[in-house]
Formats: sequence, C-alpha cells, structure tokens
Amino acid sequence: MLENEFKSALPSAVRRTARLRLRIPAEGDIDFLTRLFSRPELVAHRPVPRPDSPEESAARLARDIGHWKDHGFGRWAVEENGALIGFGGVTVSKEFDGLNLSYHLQPESWGYGYATELVGEALAVAFDHLHAERVIGLVRTANAASRRILEKCGFNFEREVMLHGAPTNMYAFGKTSGS
Repeated sequence: MLENEFKSALPSAVRRTARLRLRIPAEGDIDFLTRLFSRPELVAHRPVPRPDSPEESAARLARDIGHWKDHGFGRWAVEENGALIGFGGVTVSKEFDGLNLSYHLQPESWGYGYATELVGEALAVAFDHLHAERVIGLVRTANAASRRILEKCGFNFEREVMLHGAPTNMYAFGKTSGS
C-alpha cells in the first residue's frame, strides 16, 4: 500500500480500549523506554540477549516517533491507569509483505491480557482504518507467550524466516503471501 493511502485513512492518534490508552510516543518517554529495554526478561529472546544501551533506546524511540511523522501511524505508547506500561502497534515492514505488529510490555504487566487487548486494537486500526491486507508478527521459537497471544488473536503460523541472523517464526493475519 502507498504511504499516502495510509495517511488518508489515518485514525485518531489517541485510541482507547477497555483498559488501555494508546498514544503517539513522545520524547519524554525515553526514561521509561530505557528502563524497559534494560530488563533481561524483555530481551531474553533476541539473538544476542543483552539489554539496549541508552543510545539504542533513544534510537528506538526516535524511529517510533519518526514512523508516526512519515506514515501517520505506528507503535503507540501504551498506558494503563495513567501509567506507561509499554509500546506496541503496527509499522511498515521493510523486510516482509504486510504491516508488522510488535509489542513490548513491562514484565509487571504480563499475564493480565493487556497484550491481547493491544493486538486487537492494532488489528482494528490496520484493517478498518489503514485498509491493510495483511499483518505479520515475528516471534522467536522460544517465546511461547508471544506465540500464544498471536494465535489467540487469530494469527496463523506461515513460515520460518531469518531475522537479525536468527530463525524466527512468521505469523500472519489476513491475506497470505502464497509462500
């Protein structure tokens, strides 16, 4: 899909679900983001499971903010009861066909259904507002919890791909690539 098609279908930048407030990330989120990606349990499934440096976290936040500026949508800052608990949403995939779904919530928020709620809202925006044909989720084989969230939300395993030098499972929702 063309970027202009996305921008013309732009939903509200602030979204609400039953328990979550989803908003555009801001520079003021840097301290939380740095703490989030310094958590060993959050980075455990990476090819090299080491926490991000503060500079890497700053670059990640700049990418998220830039994606909103360039495309009119992106990963939200996720709040519950007024407190930031993570980031997630859909972005343009540079490597694969479809919008890429990703989410990272602080470990204290795991197990309460927040990720499932976030994924549901991201899919609604992707298909109802952005008119996407396909959304993908990329999950390391060892990350059973993330795989279960995708499956619960209707994603199907499509194939194994290499991502950042490591085998990764690609799940898809919507039109398949035929591969």
